[in-house]
Amino acid sequence: MDEPIDINSADQDTLDAIEELQGHGPEIVRYRDERGGFTDLRQLDEVPGLTGKVSDTARAKLKL
Repeated sequence: MDEPIDINSADQDTLDAIEELQGHGPEIVRYRDERGGFTDLRQLDEVPGLTGKVSDTARAKLKL
């Protein structure tokens, strides 16, 4: 994965392809849809099931 993935447009399968987020794609998309998108990658910590689990390595693979 060369280019960071846009967290506000990626589908759940694309998000699940990120090793550190695997299995959480549906929750990320649901959170995004309910709240109108991410404005900061630190908001990943607010996604149910990801609280305190998102590493800087995972965030480096994403963009807004």
